[in-house]
Amino acid sequence: MRTGRIERNTAETKIAVEVDLDGNGTYRVSTGIGFLDHMVEQFSRHSLIDVTMDVDGDLHVDQHHTTEDSAIALGQAIAQALGDKGGIGRYGHAYSPMDETLARVALDISGRPYLVWNARFSQEKLGEWDTELIEHWFHSVAQACGITLHCELLYGTNNHHICEALYKGFARAMRTAVEVDPRKGGAIPSTKGQLGG
Repeated sequence: MRTGRIERNTAETKIAVEVDLDGNGTYRVSTGIGFLDHMVEQFSRHSLIDVTMDVDGDLHVDQHHTTEDSAIALGQAIAQALGDKGGIGRYGHAYSPMDETLARVALDISGRPYLVWNARFSQEKLGEWDTELIEHWFHSVAQACGITLHCELLYGTNNHHICEALYKGFARAMRTAVEVDPRKGGAIPSTKGQLGG
């Protein structure tokens, strides 16, 4: 079973995250930030990774800690579920259209975390969520999971569509990257014999 569970308790947030890489996109997400819930749900549904996420954060301060820490916990849970990464596709990419918007996401589960972000928003909030935190969410997931991640907005004007296209692209790229290829026979997908470092 390729599953992971992370509990992260600090003075700022209390978080429990569970994932199943071989799920069917079932989710139960409660972060206290409605639009963030919606995006994590989109990630689960389109990656087919089951996600359970419960977050009690210091939203009376702001949304930063809840956004960052929930992304870290999700990335750690996925990394835990991947184990030694034997047999996985490792690479994934997706173009994600949504009405007038087109996003492109490419990633490598390399063990070497890096984010290239080429996207922008023209408003400060989506629902109650600060749009400046969206890039930070992707950065935190990439760091915690050990992903080289490139996210690009090719074009688009509607901020909701831009955000959702990026999350759906990330989900579909992750689905490809985490799936096990039986032709690999469980081998680590690297000529070094390990991923990372």
